[in-house]
Amino acid sequence: MQKPSFTIGIEEEYLLVNPETRDLEPSPPPELLEKCEEALGNHVSPELLRAQIEVATPVCSSMQEARDEVARLRRTVAGIADEFGLGLIAASTHPFAEWEQQKTTEKERYLSLADDLQQIAHRMLTCGMHVHIGMEDEELRVDLMNQAAYFLPHLLALSTSSPFWEGRSTGLKSYRLSVMDELPRTGVPQQFSSWGEYKRTVDVLVNAGLIEDASKIWWDLRPSARFPTLEMRITDICPLAEDSICIAAIFACVCRMLYRLRRQNQRWRSYPPVLIRENRWRAQRYGTEEGLVDFGKGCLVPFAELIEELLELIREDAEELGCASEIKHVRTIMERGTGADRQLERFIALKEAGAGEREALQGVVDLIRDETVSFPESWG
Repeated sequence: MQKPSFTIGIEEEYLLVNPETRDLEPSPPPELLEKCEEALGNHVSPELLRAQIEVATPVCSSMQEARDEVARLRRTVAGIADEFGLGLIAASTHPFAEWEQQKTTEKERYLSLADDLQQIAHRMLTCGMHVHIGMEDEELRVDLMNQAAYFLPHLLALSTSSPFWEGRSTGLKSYRLSVMDELPRTGVPQQFSSWGEYKRTVDVLVNAGLIEDASKIWWDLRPSARFPTLEMRITDICPLAEDSICIAAIFACVCRMLYRLRRQNQRWRSYPPVLIRENRWRAQRYGTEEGLVDFGKGCLVPFAELIEELLELIREDAEELGCASEIKHVRTIMERGTGADRQLERFIALKEAGAGEREALQGVVDLIRDETVSFPESWG
């Protein structure tokens, strides 16, 4: 079996906001995207809704390279948005924007999607982060997808950034997932015995005319339809880029750890998807606050304890991939909270200081906008 390259690619989706009202801009000028494309080429693209914009790093050979690319992409798009009088925010939902006011991007792919999914597509006012790990062997891609699904709730919990929806605190740390789960072909992936079984399943959907190709399968984790990678899709987008890089590094290390076990004729214990979905719900609801089920122990374990166990589990892999400092940043996430935690803290603080509901939500937008282009000094 060919040794995986373990290259890294990161995709992020952003929202464009009016800096005065802090609401979404449903009709940004087309010149904004054109200027982004001039600066970034095919590393920037439109999304389903016109208020969204997507970026993708090149194929990166190290986490440090991916980090530099994410910073470059954020700075470039935010700078160009500013030239057009708009702000950029990296959060998986806008605190108070209404999906009914948004406009679909007039491209064939998005218009076709909107026609197929109807109101579900129009409600897709969410943004996410996808991480690709280079894995050239097809059989390995499917085998590691089966095993890595166990860790999806951990990654989701660390990334949560969508506690608000249409001006309401939802009580969930990742409301984005509730919106995403309305789509067909989403959630925890099915287990497959081989690449052949996976391919035959996709072919049934394609040959029946239900989907054009595997890109219309939106599982939390999937073999990429376009690249020789395993693509993690469960995470919210993090307002702070350093949190994004930490989560991407953990996913890369988990993939390498599972590959290392395979080389030793070992594997991660398989658990029924119904159990993984329980942890997925807990991560969606509570983020890092209430812990997840350790299925080996058969009981709830505090999230901080699970993270320390995970850090030890992938320590060797982080050293091999050169991202030991990036994964240790997870302790900082635990200390200061996720994007969702900080949004809720800001909202409560502003309310207690006498702000009205709308004013407090606007303050949350300001927080996200500041964090989106905030980078550690060490990043340069």
